[in-house]
Amino acid sequence: MPKKTLTIAVLSGSERKALVAELIQAGRIASQGDVVAELRKQGVRVTQATASRDLQELRAFKAKDEQGLVRYALPGRSDASINSRFIVSVASSGNTVVVRTPTAAAQLLASAIDSAVANKELTGAIGTIAGDDTVLVIAATANGGAALAKKIESNFGNLGKGN
Repeated sequence: MPKKTLTIAVLSGSERKALVAELIQAGRIASQGDVVAELRKQGVRVTQATASRDLQELRAFKAKDEQGLVRYALPGRSDASINSRFIVSVASSGNTVVVRTPTAAAQLLASAIDSAVANKELTGAIGTIAGDDTVLVIAATANGGAALAKKIESNFGNLGKGN
């Protein structure tokens, strides 16, 4: 009986991350182990540590998909699922904005806010911190919280009014 030959692909780090991003967008990645297994199917061998670094460098985060399953997702405003249904309330004080979200949605919204800041689609913020149902957004100026809260409401929906 002839032996099976396994071809191992040698990819650059950017090529490998592009492949991981494709797998995430296809909804096939729920864990670091999934990255290792899916890449192995493509003939690419990586360690769990490399998978972890790739996910971190891609800024991948866990979010529920349409079926309610937790999978990795990639940040970006092109994701039509980021809208007012992820914002329960917005409040500001000084240089901070507190955005309340449904349970388990804060990291998804924070990632979208961070992406919008990086892409210059949202100005006046310097970063976010997310818990389970709360996002803390820090304004770039000492008294910029109120203006930033209005920009967040404008960029990310109408807080569910009419939805």
